[in-house]
Parts: sequence; C-alpha cells; structure tokens
Amino acid sequence: MKKLELHWQILIAISLAAIAGWLVNRSIAAGAQDPSIFGVSFIGFFDYVGSLFLNALKMIIVPLIFSSIIVGVAGIGSGGNLSALGGRTLLFYAATTLAATVLGLLLINLVGPGYQGGQPVGEMLALDASADELVALAEGRGPGDIAKVFHQMVPPNVVQAAATGQMLGIIFFALLFGYFMTQLSNEFASPLYTFWNSVFHVMMRMTEWIMKFAPIGVFGLVAKVVAEAGFSAVRPLAIFAVTVLVALIVHITIIMPLFLKFVAKVKAYKMFPAMAPAMLTAFSTSSSSATLPITMECVEDNVGVSNKISSFVLPLGATVNMNGTALYECAAAMFLAQAYGLDLTLGVQFSIVFIALLTSVGVAGVPSASLVAIAIILGSVGLPVEAIGVLMVFDRILDMARTSVNVFGDSCCAVIVARLDGEKTNLAYDSS
Repeated sequence: MKKLELHWQILIAISLAAIAGWLVNRSIAAGAQDPSIFGVSFIGFFDYVGSLFLNALKMIIVPLIFSSIIVGVAGIGSGGNLSALGGRTLLFYAATTLAATVLGLLLINLVGPGYQGGQPVGEMLALDASADELVALAEGRGPGDIAKVFHQMVPPNVVQAAATGQMLGIIFFALLFGYFMTQLSNEFASPLYTFWNSVFHVMMRMTEWIMKFAPIGVFGLVAKVVAEAGFSAVRPLAIFAVTVLVALIVHITIIMPLFLKFVAKVKAYKMFPAMAPAMLTAFSTSSSSATLPITMECVEDNVGVSNKISSFVLPLGATVNMNGTALYECAAAMFLAQAYGLDLTLGVQFSIVFIALLTSVGVAGVPSASLVAIAIILGSVGLPVEAIGVLMVFDRILDMARTSVNVFGDSCCAVIVARLDGEKTNLAYDSS
C-alpha cells in the first residue's frame, strides 16, 4: 500500500485539529473550565505536542544553517567557480531575493493582515506573550538600528552567540569560514569541506526525519489555537495567506519577467510553458531539491541553456536562491509583529529583510524547512518562536506556492547567465 504523501498527512492533521480544537472551545464556552481527561487538560496536551515539535525545529537551527552556508560558500569558491560565471550568478540571486523580500514587506505593510478594525489580532490568534514586554522592544528604535544590525554580525564569542540565538553572528562567521576555506591549499581545504558537507547531509536527514512528525506537531499547534480562540482566528490568517500569494504572483509574473526582458533580452512569456513541468513538480512536492533533475531537463531541453551553465547555476540555486521563501519569511515575521501590536521602525524592518535574505541561503530544499528560518527571524527581532504555530494553518499551500517561485527564479537566473555568456537560447528575440 502506497504511503500517504506528507502534504496530505498535514492537511488531514489540520482538519482533525480544527475539529478537536472546536470541540474543546465549545466545551469551554458552555461553562467547562479547561476540559481534561485523566487529569490532563486538552489545551495543555495540544501545547505539549506542538511545543515538542517546535523544540525539535529549534534544535537543528544552528548546525543546519552553519554547515549549509559553509558548504555553499566553499562550493562556489572551489574549482575556480568564483569567476565571471559565479559572480553573475550570485549577483542575480542576491538582486531577485532582495526584490522578493522588499515586495513582501511592502504588501504586508499595505494590507496590514495583523490588524482587524485597527486593533492587533494577537488575542484573536491566542498569542499569549505580554504585549507590554514586546512593545518595549520597539520603543526608542529608529534608523540607527541599521548600524546595530551590522554590529551584531560580529560577535565577540561565536559559541555564546550560538547559545543565545544570535544568528546574524553565526551566519557571518559561517560566511567567513566558508570563504577562507577556499583560500587554503587542497591538503587542508579538502578534509574540512568533506567534514562540513557530511555535517550538512546529516542535518538534512535530521530535518527530513523531524518533518515526518510535522502532522503531529501541526495537530497540536493548530488545535491549541482553535481551542483558545475558536474559528475567529481564520479570518486574519486567510488575509495573510492571500497577501502572500498575491506577492508571490506579482514576483513571478512582473518582477522576474522584467529581469528576463531587460537583462537577458528574451521573450519572457515563453518561459512559463517551458518551465511548467518543473513548476508543477515543485508545487506538488514542495521541494526544490527533489525537483532539481526536472528543472535541469526543462532548462536545457525547453529553454535551450547549455549544460555548462545549468549544471552550475541550478544546483547552486536549489541551495542558495530562495526568492519565494525569503518573501514568505519576511511577510510572516511582519504579520506576527503586527499581530502582537509592534510598531516596527525602519531599522527593525530592515533587519527583518536582511536576516530573511541571509537565512534563505541556508534553508534546506525540503518541505516546510523555512519554518527553521522563520524561527531565526522571530528570535532576532524579539518575538516568541512559539508564534510560528498560527502560521501552520495555511503553511502547506503557501509552501507549495513559494517552492514553485523558487524553482522559477533558479531557471530565470540560468537564462540570464547563459545570455550574458553569449548563448542564444530558445527564448531570444532572434530565435524562431
């Protein structure tokens, strides 16, 4: 018998959680105080299951991000790849990811899904952190916080930074470590690369293993929210989900085609049918890594990019280029900040964009792995990591959509780099 796919397991878990949470909520509304069985309250049980899943995610944050960035940077620098090809690829990835995060930031600020009737929806979502404590984090902040962001990138003690969750310092140290590995002779660099690459693959396996328990964790997280807040929480979450989907659509239908038209000088509309098989596969699997073989096939056979370009750009993109993921991370952090009633200044919003840009590089190409990156962003701006629970209601469909955007962004980069390298491709204006 074929095993049920993870996304169906998660959707079933959300449905069951909604029913269980609603029954508990109705029981409380009818006068029962904190209904329980065998002395264990249902809400307490839901919270225990959900927090256990979140703890597992937080457990892998430092080694996953650290090893991923080191391997990514060292891999780019090996074999002479830090040449014109590598430079163009990284420049494009940085530009499109920055555009995606800024787009997400603008739309969340414009729509304001974290507010309803001018009031934060934190209580409606059962976000129980002290509002006064969180608001205090934003007081007195201004543009000078931008300088503080860069100051935090250089920790005096990298071990202490890891222990206290100061991920900016960890990311910066990993970038430096990976770069200077490439400056060593092969005698010293090779064993280091093998070690960190092995650590990265172990962490990928651990991530995949933890995500197998996602249905159970999602059940606990969603059931707790519904039990405490009822279905009133669905409306702001639905508005947030629609806002993110609109942002992803704008990015893939307007921003990316502009890059193709004016930088690569190709017929952008031809890119969509050419990449349709890869995008549909990415949508169904929610994994850019699993989609990589189909992405390479579409880029080479349908678009006409050479294997020399695609074999370098696409595997690198599946690791470091996450346009849709970065957009979602930024939007999610802003939404939760709004829900808590935080009036984030320009400096704090810049730090969210900056961290989203960096953490998207270290996100594993497996379903829902961006939850790890969101946890990093929330911790960096002083928001409770537990708030991730409310995002799980619509996370699956958003994960499918943002993975498709990630894959499309990788393929667009391959086209642009190929054109700048003198290749014609099947999308060029002078092609048939």
